[in-house]
Amino acid sequence: MPPKKKFSQSQIIDAAFEIAKTEGMSHISIRKVADQLGSSIAPIYVNFKDVEDLKRAVMQKVIKLSEQKIQEQNSGNPFKDIGIASLKFADEYPVLVRDLMMNPNEYLQEYDQEMDFVTQMKHDPALEGFTDEELMMIFLKMRAFQLGLTLMVANQLLPKELTIDEMIVMSSSAAEDVISATRLKKEKE
Repeated sequence: MPPKKKFSQSQIIDAAFEIAKTEGMSHISIRKVADQLGSSIAPIYVNFKDVEDLKRAVMQKVIKLSEQKIQEQNSGNPFKDIGIASLKFADEYPVLVRDLMMNPNEYLQEYDQEMDFVTQMKHDPALEGFTDEELMMIFLKMRAFQLGLTLMVANQLLPKELTIDEMIVMSSSAAEDVISATRLKKEKE
């Protein structure tokens, strides 16, 4: 009998991520990952206690990819970089984005905690002078807009001639509007 194949945790996570990319997080199963690797389920259970443990590891990979996309923007405006990265992520991983954003799951809460957007926003010169609560409200308002735009990208619901650069301009304009409105409200108080 030939020796059983051994797989590293990262190889197993990569195989599960491939499933998440094409079918969504909710479709990851130990059996599907084993099939993806051409293996029995044993090596997966050696590395992960159950499918939820594996899904959490895949979510950590998603978080790292998100952080990488944000870092790639490097515009000096972290709030803008977050928006651009979400559009590019949706364009590159539409099935995964649809699954994470449109289905109830615990992964987005973990994602938000790991990404700590308010801390990132504090480094944005355009957002100086806002409290944590105000930054969170700005973030939530923009997330509502950005979520709609991101899902439209993931579902290819935008006109074909609308480029990613034009979507970035649209998103930036909406962010400026939200920030300006928050500043005006703050000044009136």
